[in-house]
Formats: sequence, structure tokens, C-alpha cells
Amino acid sequence: MNLAALAQDYVQYLRAHKRYAENTCIASAQDLRRFADYCARARIDDLQAIDLHLIRAFIAAQHRDGLQPASLQRVLSTLRGFFKHQIHQGRLEANPAQSVRAPKLQRRLPGVISAPDLTEALDRSQADEPDELRARDQAMVELFYSCGLRLAELHGLDVDDVQGRDHTTITGKGSRQRVVMIGGAAQRAVAAWLAVRGAHAKADEPALLVSTRGARLSRSAIGVRLKLWARRAQLDVPIHPHRLRHSFATHVLESSGDLRAVQELLGHAHLTTTQIYTHLDWQRLAKVYDDAHPRAHRAAQAPMTPPAPPADATD
Repeated sequence: MNLAALAQDYVQYLRAHKRYAENTCIASAQDLRRFADYCARARIDDLQAIDLHLIRAFIAAQHRDGLQPASLQRVLSTLRGFFKHQIHQGRLEANPAQSVRAPKLQRRLPGVISAPDLTEALDRSQADEPDELRARDQAMVELFYSCGLRLAELHGLDVDDVQGRDHTTITGKGSRQRVVMIGGAAQRAVAAWLAVRGAHAKADEPALLVSTRGARLSRSAIGVRLKLWARRAQLDVPIHPHRLRHSFATHVLESSGDLRAVQELLGHAHLTTTQIYTHLDWQRLAKVYDDAHPRAHRAAQAPMTPPAPPADATD
């Protein structure tokens, strides 16, 4: 097979066997298509002819074309995975992308909504006049925050996953499974939605969250409804699914101090990924220090800067 065909085969492998999210598969396909086009312009279509110098040149070209460090990191990750797959298939002996590095990524700490603000917003929205779609949206937000779910994980929930349950099993990134807790508020919100869901869902539709057409609510619609919920709840900060996940992780870590437990609840394969939340907590600890320590009067100085988050941490 030529390079383009191998790329298509690899993306299909990600879908069928690794069960990667569709957005991840689409991004991987785009990355590999750009690389195959670059190789074609260099008159290279033989897997054996690809070396680290070619990959470095490709990454440099992508950087010149305006691709940001975060995107370059993703491209390199895609290429490493692609070549690793070719090794497993017996087509290569070594991974030519393994030692290639992208420009250093300046990691930003994830945005977090404070626990009081989020709790008040959830309580305000719960007190709204009864409305069937609002009941669905309330269940959606409560599950995001109660379980620390990714968008793809919430989108894939079926009624049987949560009905009458205080926990459920989630299959996340890389087909990794984890058990997540469903808190009391989330259980009540789910029950309220299920009481009216039948008026909207098609008879054979297993999805928990359904649209007015009766089918599974799309990912884009979940994002739109989340922003609408935030406006109704008078939450005056930008909101998106991952911000709720970050808030979940930070609040659990602040209360428990148990980084390993947060790792399990989030479904992170590596503890280094979860450690970014210790840097979030550093900001809170710095404030406690400033307020409490008798020799900490630093009002005229710049705020304390947390240590750099792990460079390889991804959510």
C-alpha cells in the first residue's frame, strides 16, 4: 500500500479497534493527509524512505505555515502513533518520529469555575419553572460536573447507564474504562428528565439525552444548550464541557488532596496528566500563604508563579 492508503487504514484502526472519538479520528486523518501530501511533493511514497530528517522538515514547514505549538504537538503524536502501528504490522523496524520534538508548548492552566459560583448557578437553574428541555439540560450539566465527564463520554450515555444508579462505567480515551460516581443532585436531575423523556424520544432510542426530533442529542447541540443553561443560570463566565470537567477535578482535589483518586475519576492513563491540577491548587495555596503567614507581606510584589505544569500532560 502507498502512504495515503496506509494512513486511511490506520485511521480506520483507530475507529474500529482503539474506539477513539470521531473528532480525534478526523484530526488524525487531516494530519496524515498533510504529511502524505508533503511526502508526495518530495517524491517519497515508500515507508522505508521516511526518516527523522524528513519529519523534522515537515514539522518546520507546518510551523512556518502558521501551525501553533499545540497543533504541532498533536501532529507529532499522530505520526508517532501511525509509525508505531506500522511497526506492529511488520512494515517498519523503528519509529522515525520518536525523537522528533515540536516547538515548546506554553501550557495554560485550565479554567475553573469556583465551587460556590457553580453550586449557586446549579441551584438557581433547578429553581426555574418546570420545562422538559430545561430538565434535560439540568441533567446534562449535573452529570458533567458530578462525574467529570468529557463531551464524548456524556454524548454516548444511554438511559441504562444511569437510570436508578449511583455510579456507572465509562469507556473513555483509548478504550480505558473507569467507574464514576453519580452524586445525589445528578441522580435527582436524571430522574426528573427521565420522567418526561418519553414524550420526546423515539421508541427505540437508547440515548439518555435526546433532541426534539427524538434522536441522540449531537455534540454541537450539547455545547449550545450548555451556553444557554449558563445564561439562564446567570453564570457570568465562559463555559464549555471541559471547563466543567476541570472544575470537577479541582474541587475534588482541593477537598481531598488525593491525586491518585482524581486520576482514577478522570480516567487519566498517567499521573503526570492529572498533576496539572496540583498547579491549579498552587494558586489557592499561595493565597492562603499570603493571608496567613506573618512574614508573607508581598503586596507590592508580583503574584507567586506556580511551577511549570508537566510538558507531556494532556487531558
